[in-house]
Amino acid sequence: MRRVAMVLAVALVTAGCSDDSEPVTSPSSAAPVFTAGADGAGDPYFPKYGNGGYDVAAYDLKLRFDPKTDQLSGTATITATATQDLSSFNLDLSKLAVSAVTVDGEKAASTASGAELTVKPSGGIARGREFTTVIRYGGQPSRLANSALGDGGWLETPTGAIALGQPESASTWYPVNDHPSDKATWRLEMTVPAGLEVLSNGVQSPARTDGGWSTWTWSESSPMASYLSYVVIGQYRIAASTHGGKPMITAIADSLPADGPAAKSIARTGEITDFLATKFGPYPFDANGGVVVDEQRIGYALETQSRPVYGPAFFAAGDNETVVAHELAHQWFGDSVALDRWQDIWLNEGFATYAEWLWDEHEKVQTVEQSFDDVYDNYGWDQTPETTGDPGAARIFGDAVYQRGGMTVYALRKTIGDAAFDKLLVAWTTQHRDGNATTEDLIALAEQISGKQLDDFFRAWIYEKAKPPKP
Repeated sequence: MRRVAMVLAVALVTAGCSDDSEPVTSPSSAAPVFTAGADGAGDPYFPKYGNGGYDVAAYDLKLRFDPKTDQLSGTATITATATQDLSSFNLDLSKLAVSAVTVDGEKAASTASGAELTVKPSGGIARGREFTTVIRYGGQPSRLANSALGDGGWLETPTGAIALGQPESASTWYPVNDHPSDKATWRLEMTVPAGLEVLSNGVQSPARTDGGWSTWTWSESSPMASYLSYVVIGQYRIAASTHGGKPMITAIADSLPADGPAAKSIARTGEITDFLATKFGPYPFDANGGVVVDEQRIGYALETQSRPVYGPAFFAAGDNETVVAHELAHQWFGDSVALDRWQDIWLNEGFATYAEWLWDEHEKVQTVEQSFDDVYDNYGWDQTPETTGDPGAARIFGDAVYQRGGMTVYALRKTIGDAAFDKLLVAWTTQHRDGNATTEDLIALAEQISGKQLDDFFRAWIYEKAKPPKP
């Protein structure tokens, strides 16, 4: 994610425990005891984000949205595997009403409390068993508010809607295990009034129109963290092409100039992707592109998987390929290789900031070393309260994550040498592709490739506040 003037629209959810069920015990003495899955994934920063007891493989959404009434309705089909013997399990769903639930075709009971939906199947689900849950739901979606990190999620617009945000937003428009540790493939069928466009993740299937309504279908075949899913509904100029054998779709709000700085900047998406691939390895997804919205309440750009979304303020002063480089770098760092816990967000933002410096050097604006020096010399060493490797829940979008994170990446390069660093970048994105990783994983890999002991380096750069010496 890249922000404008450090303003970010994101949201926390306060999820209440909804485990009010008794354990279900099989009559066989050798059978397991079925218990409720946890109502949170246990993230140290956001313990109630996500849920426990199962692992989602796929989301399949069939939804209908009417901008005249702001009503969203449809079904979510969720394929998952139990990681414990489940009597019930939770999903995150905010401010939308559930009308019916089935598990493997059998009617299931459900209760809602706050942003938690508890599903109780007719029988227990044994550990290791794959199961399919179908949820019919609807209502008027709205944003999630948080005083520290801002609002995120579903946002009504004059012509449609935008569902977007970090660290969460998905629960405002579909039932979900809303934590990046549980990545899943994703498919969306969104039906809207004819004349509106729908943009989302992945590869587009041909839209179809019937009876004054159009259905747009998008699918993401690579596992995706839920906060990286999005939908943009409205009137957009869409440009479709192929780049590197993959579909390239860019879209700009009709209300923005057709030949303005936003259009010129995202037109370089393919070129920037190709350059970053020379540093990070092959582009990891089946589709590429970008969407520019004309919505002042979106004061950030977000690395939504396979097709980033950009707020308009990034292009107010002219062309801005640097933000495009930042969000495209996230396709490797943050999307393909995703967080396992929010504490490690510097792994996303530090490498994306470093990618900005790489692009500036490529464009002969200034060298990576000059970019590092500019940040190092002007960084608020005495004023920044957080550390890079453990910034705290309220500061996950602070300077220590972005700016000091970028400096850490460059300092690591100088410490282990260019050859080892180049090898590290490709090994990281290859070994952890489509998965999750931690800071400890990066340290171990850097030590393995470089042959150096790096505890002191990482302690100084990411776990202490003091100003480290220039590398």
